[in-house]
Amino acid sequence: MLTSFDSIARKDRVIIALDCDADKAISIAYQLAGEATWVKVGMTLYYAYGTDLIKMLKERGYKVFLDLKFYDIPHQVEGAARSATESGADMITMHTMGGVAMMRAAQAGAEAGAARIGGEVPTTLGITVLTSMNQSSLTQIGIDKPVVDEVSSLASLTTEAGISGVVASPQEAKMLRSQLGKGAYIVCPGVRPAGSAVGDQSRVATPKEAFDAGASHIVIGRPITDAPDPIQAFRQIAEAL
Repeated sequence: MLTSFDSIARKDRVIIALDCDADKAISIAYQLAGEATWVKVGMTLYYAYGTDLIKMLKERGYKVFLDLKFYDIPHQVEGAARSATESGADMITMHTMGGVAMMRAAQAGAEAGAARIGGEVPTTLGITVLTSMNQSSLTQIGIDKPVVDEVSSLASLTTEAGISGVVASPQEAKMLRSQLGKGAYIVCPGVRPAGSAVGDQSRVATPKEAFDAGASHIVIGRPITDAPDPIQAFRQIAEAL
């Protein structure tokens, strides 16, 4: 299915997850500068090194996906989104289970932060069902819906809240593209090149499968960051797209 993202080269829609220690993250960032467009900074790195790391990545020319998965009362989430935006984040996340009011507050915070620094409003994404979860995991927390139905239900809240899109597994990407339309961001972790170990992911697909299903962006970490040659690993993935 064609989307409004088709004018962007697929390799520029690959987000490299720096889910590693700072020395390794910085080394990979230096190696891939000029090759990759996006990097993801998650909780482990951010809580250890904070905004200095984001500034360094921005100086190297990257767009930064700051994946802190905000989940709190609206007032706190609004402040968190504002601060994340002011730090230079180009994409931020929150849990859809926080509800519409919380997501609206995040959007307001992002817009306020962008206005304060004179920058662009970051892409705001709602986490649906974590890609490490499966049907059994949902049942354990009291959700009896099939995974795809729960993802769809939570995604509908992002539309009501007015945020940019969702984070979901590639297995739900086709359904979400149909539901959310051509302009929505659908960012898919749980993406692994054919033959790669799935690690702690449950709902996975190859990069090409994810894009063909309707993903706007895909997130890939260990197949690149743990490779003997991260540049070659990234190039091989890009060529396969």
